Amino acid sequence: MLKIYNSLARATQDFVSIEPGKVRLYVCGMTVYDLCHLGHGRVMVVFDMVTRWLRASGYQVTYVRNITDIDDKIIKRAAENGETIRVLTDRFIAAMHEDADALGVLRPDHEPRATEFVPQMLDLIGKLEKNGYAYQAANRDVCYSVRKFSGYGKLSGKSLEDLRAGERVDVDAGKQDPLDFVLWKHAKTEESAEVKWDSAWGTGRPGWHIECSAMSSQLLGDHFDIHGGGQDLQFPHHENEIAQSEGAHGKTFVNYWMHNGFVRVDDEKMSKSLGNFFTIRDILKKFDPEVVRFFILRAHYRSPLNYSDGHLDDARAALTRLYTALKGFEVEAKVDWDEGYACHFREAMDDDFATPEALAVLFDIAAELNRTKDAKLATQLKGLAGVLGLLQRDPVEFLQAAPDAADGLSAAEIDAKVGARNTAKKVRNFAESDRIRDELKAAGIVLEDGPGGTTWRRG
Repeated sequence: MLKIYNSLARATQDFVSIEPGKVRLYVCGMTVYDLCHLGHGRVMVVFDMVTRWLRASGYQVTYVRNITDIDDKIIKRAAENGETIRVLTDRFIAAMHEDADALGVLRPDHEPRATEFVPQMLDLIGKLEKNGYAYQAANRDVCYSVRKFSGYGKLSGKSLEDLRAGERVDVDAGKQDPLDFVLWKHAKTEESAEVKWDSAWGTGRPGWHIECSAMSSQLLGDHFDIHGGGQDLQFPHHENEIAQSEGAHGKTFVNYWMHNGFVRVDDEKMSKSLGNFFTIRDILKKFDPEVVRFFILRAHYRSPLNYSDGHLDDARAALTRLYTALKGFEVEAKVDWDEGYACHFREAMDDDFATPEALAVLFDIAAELNRTKDAKLATQLKGLAGVLGLLQRDPVEFLQAAPDAADGLSAAEIDAKVGARNTAKKVRNFAESDRIRDELKAAGIVLEDGPGGTTWRRG
């Protein structure tokens, strides 16, 4: 039985869907004002993996991942660029899709843009006001009264007393309580008409937190199975979502909360604010996208992911071993779930999506495949890896893929050197043949001489 670590319960629990055989999943997506970095890539790959496994387990999944296309940072960036918000957000949504596609991330079933759900947000705010949780502050913003929601802090484990102790002095004087957060921001005169909507509380735009509450309830219902996102969203964003949704609807919002760990560089969280982030595009200039996906899945989704070129080099070498085992086999990606290796794979994945252990099963299969050359093992290897979005390319194509910048040799250059070596061998110039082999070996290229000629791979 599938078990999931539930951040709300702070425990690993058996997963029981609300509706038998169906799962409704919502994940907080990107705020589209810049290119995605590896932290965003991890969120996309992790919940793509979760969705793939749920479907492989027989569930009918409705997967929603939103796009935040209205936000202070978006407004500021558009103004700096001298372009409309729509032009800016369309450009970075397209870039996000290109990055996700490269990483083998399947598109969600629904990808709502916040600006398309403002009426639903206003309806939700109206319900909160009616239920006594929302009020209009002196500055005309509409705020959520945190102290009126008895369950506030249940996801993050933060008490109101702790939060009060950490209050800043320069809080908005218009709020009734410094802990209250904004549901609807009153429009500023200088702001573009693009960021202004009419409402019962005056012209303005939604706060960030209300967006996800409105979009998730509209597409998945007021009560659904799984809500996911990065660990950094647990507080205040997800805490505030719970307060809004349960305050408006008077029922449990989400049964299972999943949070993936941070990407870290030199023991610090990777983020734009710290300036230590690497965009997915920069990384893909040096590493094959499947290597990056493998690198992400090699760590358990709740664990920190420590980024370095060295770790990606290790991931490439490991993925190369798997593709090398499949070389020479033309098999379909099918899985016999009654077979021993598949059972071990399922046990790993059912244990809170333990991808490191699931990948270890793939290496066990590859080792036996190298010994036995059994095509049934090749089918299992490709089929199980396919559940994780791996090993679906032609092995030769992967093994001869373009190198990263550090290798310095393109596939065409390697082919030319292999041709020169073959010529040297034909004229019995073995010293030159050995020199070229050693040169390629130093560059990380392994040559394999066989009846069909010489092939090469990156070692």
